Amino acid sequence: MSACTNAGKDPPHVNDAPASVDSIDGADAETFANEIAPRYRPVVMRGLVAEWPAVAAGRSGPGATAAYLKALDGGATTTVFSAPPEAQGRFFYAEDMRGLNFGTQKVSLSRLVDALVSLAEDPAPPALYAGATPTADSLAAFSAANRMLLATPGGEPRIWVGNASRIATHYDMQDNIACVVAGRRRFTLFPPDQIGNLYVGPVDRTPAGQPVSMVDPLRPDLDRYPRFAAAMEHALVADLEPGDAIFVPSMWWHHVRASAPLNVLVNYWYGQHAERSPFAALMHATYAIRELPSAERASWRAWFEHYVFGDAAPEAVSHLPEHARGVLGAPSASRDEMIKAYVVQALAGHCEPPQAH
Repeated sequence: MSACTNAGKDPPHVNDAPASVDSIDGADAETFANEIAPRYRPVVMRGLVAEWPAVAAGRSGPGATAAYLKALDGGATTTVFSAPPEAQGRFFYAEDMRGLNFGTQKVSLSRLVDALVSLAEDPAPPALYAGATPTADSLAAFSAANRMLLATPGGEPRIWVGNASRIATHYDMQDNIACVVAGRRRFTLFPPDQIGNLYVGPVDRTPAGQPVSMVDPLRPDLDRYPRFAAAMEHALVADLEPGDAIFVPSMWWHHVRASAPLNVLVNYWYGQHAERSPFAALMHATYAIRELPSAERASWRAWFEHYVFGDAAPEAVSHLPEHARGVLGAPSASRDEMIKAYVVQALAGHCEPPQAH
């Protein structure tokens, strides 16, 4: 990791050699389901997708990678981010935070990879990046030829293609298996409880979806963001080559750096129902609770602990007969519909819970 900047002064201590993410050689579906995923910690799976034809092309260089993707391209367009050379591959906010430091355009993957190959020898190229494109949309035959052997229920492959880039530290709402097809990627990860040391940016105006840390891990300004030094004490780093994969549990913060002229990654997000948005619950709690007097906030903290966060929360209404548990009952399709109806009524100012039928 490069030295941090601190306005010309000696910076506060930052661990320049973060610990490495745990690594194993490959993984089968049983090992992943029973030993890796339940730990809720990142794990690198070396060579997990080494047998993919796409990885074989990736190991042969940008030309072979481009030819492989173009042969599968059905011609659909995808959104490509484009940042000027002075951004040095960092897709982020503009300096005044009134906009972003990159633009977007719709092009096919074939056109994108042609542009990347043409820029491969440029010492200061613009940064080009297409992210999270479903392979079913642009590369329909990819999944059949390059099969994920681990169970990712509901997780369809998405492809990420670009040259050298730095994606700001962010989290995902779902578990993630990310597989390097071409190029090299470095993941720098932080546990979820480091949120207070990461200086999170706006939650409703983001560069590409999730809120991001305002700190550049490669050049942290510790005068402006002094608590980031504490975050780095908890950081984990993983360097991935073609064929390697990493499991990133939901809510783990991660900064991703790609360093080759043509980098390709395929990932699988899975595990959370889209209609259940914890983030929406957080926003409603911000609106409804954060500005209450401290004594009232403490009372609501007790409610949340009792019904949501406490170890005994699933049994909080066990003293009631099942038919009387209503919106606090055991998970079921009917209970979920009751909760959604109750929330809609509550947001409209009507707090009477719907009755069970």
